[in-house]
Amino acid sequence: MLDIKKTNILLAMAGAAVLMAGTPVLAQDATTPAPAEAAAAAPADAAAPAATPEAAPAAEATPAQVGGESHGKLTPARMFMDADIVVKVVMIGLLLASVFTWVILLIKLFEFGSLNRATDRFLESFRQTRTIADMRRVATSEEFEGNPLADMAAAATDEVELSRQAGLSVTGDHRDSALMRAQAAVSAVQSGLAKRLSGGQQFMASTGSTAPFIGLFGTVYGVMNSFIGIANTNTTNLAVVAPGIAEALLATGIGLFAAIPAVIFYNYFNTRIAAYGTRSDGFNAELMNAVSRNLDKGA
Repeated sequence: MLDIKKTNILLAMAGAAVLMAGTPVLAQDATTPAPAEAAAAAPADAAAPAATPEAAPAAEATPAQVGGESHGKLTPARMFMDADIVVKVVMIGLLLASVFTWVILLIKLFEFGSLNRATDRFLESFRQTRTIADMRRVATSEEFEGNPLADMAAAATDEVELSRQAGLSVTGDHRDSALMRAQAAVSAVQSGLAKRLSGGQQFMASTGSTAPFIGLFGTVYGVMNSFIGIANTNTTNLAVVAPGIAEALLATGIGLFAAIPAVIFYNYFNTRIAAYGTRSDGFNAELMNAVSRNLDKGA
């Protein structure tokens, strides 16, 4: 009986020892991750720091991407397409003015070239005439129709012919009166000569004087919008603000492109008009001398 009690006591002590020894092992197993899970977690933890530096440059590259992707390579056509609507209207108006200026320029170059050639032929034919009737025939021929000097000669000879048809003695007592009427008719034709030759000059003068200021208005408006964009985005990155400023400056460039040829050729054609006016003054004196001479001869 005593032996059984000892045996039971020993078994109880052994069980208590086993429980005391097994408790740390179970705690360690509950809190410590399995080797496989620890191995999987370690690379994930190591990869996390490596991903962070890659994200930072991407965030820093945003302004450059905005400037590059939204505008691309800056060209005049691209700047025009990206410009504000007001700046676009200014550019289109200036481009149309430039086109009209070049059209007028080419027309007037051909006009003055043909005018001088026709005038040279008319003067050669006029100086070969011997009577007032011959002068009238040359001046009213289809070959010289519309030539200013031919119109002057036609006006003078027509006035003399009208005086004859009225029964006036243009070679006698009424000679001086006939000459005065002929001179008045020539002066009336000559007075419209400047207006006749100056077609398109007013448009070129207006383009030359106003185009730079119209372009400057477009530039001021575009630069103002660019500064508003700087204030709204809180950035001074040139990649973002430079395209807007370049678009604005393009308006001034187009204004100068329209104005410079207009001013140059306005002055050039004014010189040509003045030169032809001097030539018409010389022909006026030559014409009246020829009419007076023929009246004295009774022709």
